[in-house]
Amino acid sequence: MTETIALKKSKKIFIFDDNLEILELCTEILEDLGCQVNTSATTNSIEKQVTEFMPDLIFMDNWLPDMSGIEATRLLKANYDLKNIPVIYFSANSNISELAAEAGADDFIAKPFDIDQFENIVQKYVGGIY
Repeated sequence: MTETIALKKSKKIFIFDDNLEILELCTEILEDLGCQVNTSATTNSIEKQVTEFMPDLIFMDNWLPDMSGIEATRLLKANYDLKNIPVIYFSANSNISELAAEAGADDFIAKPFDIDQFENIVQKYVGGIY
Protein backbone atom coordinates (compact mmCIF):
# COMPACT_ATOMS: atom_id res chain seq x y z
CA MET A 1 0.00 0.00 0.00
CA THR A 2 2.79 2.42 0.88
CA GLU A 3 4.58 1.76 -2.44
CA THR A 4 1.43 2.59 -4.41
CA ILE A 5 1.02 5.88 -2.57
CA ALA A 6 4.68 6.78 -3.12
CA LEU A 7 4.37 6.09 -6.86
CA LYS A 8 1.28 8.27 -7.16
CA LYS A 9 3.10 11.14 -5.47
CA SER A 10 6.46 10.59 -7.19
CA LYS A 11 7.96 13.92 -8.18
CA LYS A 12 10.61 14.37 -10.82
CA ILE A 13 13.70 16.34 -9.90
CA PHE A 14 16.62 17.26 -12.16
CA ILE A 15 20.01 18.14 -10.67
CA PHE A 16 22.72 19.96 -12.62
CA ASP A 17 26.09 19.77 -10.87
CA ASP A 18 29.57 18.83 -12.03
CA ASN A 19 30.47 17.32 -8.64
CA LEU A 20 29.64 13.61 -8.82
CA GLU A 21 29.64 13.25 -5.02
CA ILE A 22 26.98 15.95 -4.74
CA LEU A 23 24.93 14.27 -7.49
CA GLU A 24 25.13 10.91 -5.70
CA LEU A 25 24.25 12.38 -2.29
CA CYS A 26 21.31 14.41 -3.61
CA THR A 27 20.04 11.46 -5.66
CA GLU A 28 20.11 9.20 -2.61
CA ILE A 29 18.25 11.74 -0.47
CA LEU A 30 15.62 12.38 -3.14
CA GLU A 31 15.09 8.71 -3.98
CA ASP A 32 14.59 8.02 -0.25
CA LEU A 33 11.79 10.61 -0.44
CA GLY A 34 10.24 8.71 -3.35
CA CYS A 35 11.31 11.10 -6.10
CA GLN A 36 12.47 10.25 -9.60
CA VAL A 37 15.85 11.84 -10.17
CA ASN A 38 17.79 12.75 -13.28
CA THR A 39 21.26 14.28 -13.11
CA SER A 40 23.68 15.96 -15.45
CA ALA A 41 27.22 17.18 -14.95
CA THR A 42 26.88 19.51 -17.93
CA THR A 43 24.52 22.17 -19.21
CA ASN A 44 25.10 21.03 -22.79
CA SER A 45 21.71 21.08 -24.61
CA ILE A 46 20.03 22.01 -21.33
CA GLU A 47 16.65 22.80 -22.84
CA LYS A 48 16.59 19.38 -24.54
CA GLN A 49 17.70 17.62 -21.34
CA VAL A 50 14.97 19.30 -19.30
CA THR A 51 12.25 18.89 -21.94
CA GLU A 52 12.92 15.14 -22.23
CA PHE A 53 12.52 14.64 -18.44
CA MET A 54 10.04 17.46 -17.63
CA PRO A 55 10.90 17.69 -13.93
CA ASP A 56 8.80 19.26 -11.19
CA LEU A 57 11.91 20.92 -9.74
CA ILE A 58 15.48 21.71 -10.85
CA PHE A 59 18.61 22.17 -8.74
CA MET A 60 21.23 24.26 -10.54
CA ASP A 61 24.87 24.61 -9.54
CA ASN A 62 26.70 27.84 -10.37
CA TRP A 63 29.90 26.37 -11.82
CA LEU A 64 29.14 24.05 -14.72
CA PRO A 65 30.90 23.15 -17.97
CA ASP A 66 29.51 24.55 -21.24
CA MET A 67 27.61 27.44 -19.66
CA SER A 68 27.28 28.82 -16.17
CA GLY A 69 24.34 28.10 -13.92
CA ILE A 70 23.27 31.72 -14.38
CA GLU A 71 23.14 31.39 -18.16
CA ALA A 72 21.48 27.97 -17.96
CA THR A 73 18.79 29.21 -15.55
CA ARG A 74 18.10 32.26 -17.71
CA LEU A 75 17.75 30.03 -20.76
CA LEU A 76 15.22 27.80 -18.98
CA LYS A 77 13.27 30.76 -17.63
CA ALA A 78 13.12 32.27 -21.14
CA ASN A 79 11.64 29.07 -22.57
CA TYR A 80 7.82 29.21 -22.61
CA ASP A 81 7.45 25.47 -21.93
CA LEU A 82 9.99 25.36 -19.11
CA LYS A 83 9.75 28.74 -17.38
CA ASN A 84 7.32 27.58 -14.68
CA ILE A 85 9.57 24.79 -13.40
CA PRO A 86 11.07 26.04 -10.12
CA VAL A 87 14.86 26.35 -10.21
CA ILE A 88 16.76 26.16 -6.94
CA TYR A 89 20.23 27.61 -7.22
CA PHE A 90 22.75 25.76 -5.10
CA SER A 91 26.36 26.66 -4.75
CA ALA A 92 29.20 27.14 -2.29
CA ASN A 93 29.64 30.76 -3.40
CA SER A 94 29.37 33.22 -0.52
CA ASN A 95 27.12 35.50 -2.60
CA ILE A 96 24.64 32.79 -3.56
CA SER A 97 21.58 34.96 -2.94
CA GLU A 98 22.90 37.54 -5.42
CA LEU A 99 23.77 34.86 -7.97
CA ALA A 100 20.33 33.26 -7.63
CA ALA A 101 18.66 36.65 -8.16
CA GLU A 102 20.87 37.40 -11.16
CA ALA A 103 19.99 34.02 -12.68
CA GLY A 104 16.26 34.45 -12.07
CA ALA A 105 16.13 31.33 -9.87
CA ASP A 106 13.12 30.73 -7.65
CA ASP A 107 15.20 30.07 -4.53
CA PHE A 108 18.65 29.01 -3.36
CA ILE A 109 20.43 26.75 -0.93
CA ALA A 110 24.07 27.16 0.09
CA LYS A 111 26.56 24.30 -0.02
CA PRO A 112 27.45 22.56 2.11
CA PHE A 113 23.83 22.10 3.07
CA ASP A 114 22.06 20.43 5.93
CA ILE A 115 20.03 17.41 4.75
CA ASP A 116 16.93 18.65 6.59
CA GLN A 117 17.29 22.02 4.89
CA PHE A 118 17.60 20.29 1.50
CA GLU A 119 14.50 18.15 2.17
CA ASN A 120 12.57 21.20 3.36
CA ILE A 121 13.25 23.15 0.16
CA VAL A 122 12.15 20.14 -1.91
CA GLN A 123 8.97 19.89 0.15
CA LYS A 124 8.36 23.64 -0.27
CA TYR A 125 8.43 23.42 -4.06
CA VAL A 126 6.97 20.01 -4.87
CA GLY A 127 5.03 19.25 -1.68
CA GLY A 128 3.23 16.10 -0.76
CA ILE A 129 6.19 13.76 -1.11
CA TYR A 130 6.10 12.49 2.45
